[in-house]
Amino acid sequence: QVIAMVKANAYGLGIDKVAPALAGTDMFGVSSIDEALILKTHCADKPIVLMEGFFETDEIDLIVEHQFILVIHCMDQLQYLREKRSALPLKIWIKLDTGMNRLGFSLHMLAQVQALLADLPAIEVIGYLTHFPDAFLLDKTTTRRQIVDFNVCLENISGDRSLANSAGIIAWPLAHADWVRPGIMLYGVSPFDDQIARDHGLKPVLSITSELIAIRQCRQGDAVGYAGTYVCPEDMYIGVVAIGYGDGYPRHAENGTPILVNGKLAPLAGRVSMDMITVDLRGHINVKVGDPVELCGKNLPIEHLAKHAGTIPYEIMSHITDRLRSK
Repeated sequence: QVIAMVKANAYGLGIDKVAPALAGTDMFGVSSIDEALILKTHCADKPIVLMEGFFETDEIDLIVEHQFILVIHCMDQLQYLREKRSALPLKIWIKLDTGMNRLGFSLHMLAQVQALLADLPAIEVIGYLTHFPDAFLLDKTTTRRQIVDFNVCLENISGDRSLANSAGIIAWPLAHADWVRPGIMLYGVSPFDDQIARDHGLKPVLSITSELIAIRQCRQGDAVGYAGTYVCPEDMYIGVVAIGYGDGYPRHAENGTPILVNGKLAPLAGRVSMDMITVDLRGHINVKVGDPVELCGKNLPIEHLAKHAGTIPYEIMSHITDRLRSK
């Protein structure tokens, strides 16, 4: 079964559009109750899991009211549930830490956690989950050890299991268990370094496009943009595109970052501004203001953009702003 991860406004793409498209999932996963409440307005008939549980104790009443599912990952959360008996019943997942060292009960604490939950019969434990820090690094042994440790710990314990994120789903079949938790792969992006979506049969769902708003004739030696980080190597045309870091285009994209004008390469030339970028139009014939520009999408993998910006696709997607009109 599938827990579709739609946290951070569906990885920046808009929960209002993404949730209905994923209505066939078995559960949705979000980070917080605020995200869960927004999601419920768009897809009210599916269970919603709060992957980080609750942050404030006054959230419990809302969680019970809306029948959200909690992930319990620390003793403080569990202790508060014991004190808040009147707010129950609840359905929960128990998170175990198998090596991420971020959230989750240590494996040796599981017996203690179960003993405390035994005193709370109104709480239904759906199952147990863990998270992989290195599943996208195929040459490391961390993930294999995590799978073994998780399964050994739960060998004589009933309940569903969930281990695999996107990288785990693709590369670690032994981690599929009862539930998988796809995130970035749902949006047609590879979870692996130096690989792109089509390497795994994934289709990008995000396309960022704009258009040329000006064309300038520059001379050899002219500096372009803030700080003059690009100097024209010859007399040439520079195109100005209506997009910048105020829209979520990465400010640290380097000179030469691939961009398509009329479907043809026009590398980034100069520092990214808040509202504009400039591109090298050498080799383009009959180009004009209003011509279409693709920053990433079907013909230009977001993984390539991320690499030239020194970041990862997750960050680019989650930084998309409301100034980009969604279609």
